[in-house]
Amino acid sequence: MDLIDRLLQYDKELMISINSKWDNPVLDFVCQHIRETYFWAPLYLFFITLAVINFGKKGWLWVLAAIATVALTDQVSSNLIKNNIIRLRPCRDQEIAHQIRFFINYCPGSSSFTSSHATNHFGITTFIVATLRPYLGNPILWLFLASAAVCYAQVYVGVHYPIDVICGATIGTAIGYGMSRIFNNKIGLPTL
Repeated sequence: MDLIDRLLQYDKELMISINSKWDNPVLDFVCQHIRETYFWAPLYLFFITLAVINFGKKGWLWVLAAIATVALTDQVSSNLIKNNIIRLRPCRDQEIAHQIRFFINYCPGSSSFTSSHATNHFGITTFIVATLRPYLGNPILWLFLASAAVCYAQVYVGVHYPIDVICGATIGTAIGYGMSRIFNNKIGLPTL
């Protein structure tokens, strides 16, 4: 067994542990919800409102840049990567599907690699932190924990492997950082 095969086997074993061995009734409930858009919509609406009210025209440009960041992370993960790297999701993988607990209404047919949830959440989190941290301080860093919770939930509910979310988070962070650099250098928010 070569290195990549061993890594993929460990990935499957870790997925089964997270999903079926490290289970908890509270996580069973919470993980179904924290991965959904409706759960995070109020938080993102808060940041949009904050930017528009406090920064006027530049706030609207910030909103457009944030939307562009999510659009870019989603396109990279959902179209560029998933269309070229095909990996069965745990809930569709006949080798392990019978060993996992499945928590959501459907098992997506798209490739498991990379997790678009992870890519999108880490992309927008990195953009928000890198552009608003001067105004909101270090407490804004908790957003990374929230994004990590979404990643964990994706594995917990049975739709992704750990490698899918780790790579998605890494790509999202890189895109979010790049977009924040472009925004901060070309537009920027008013200095304190």
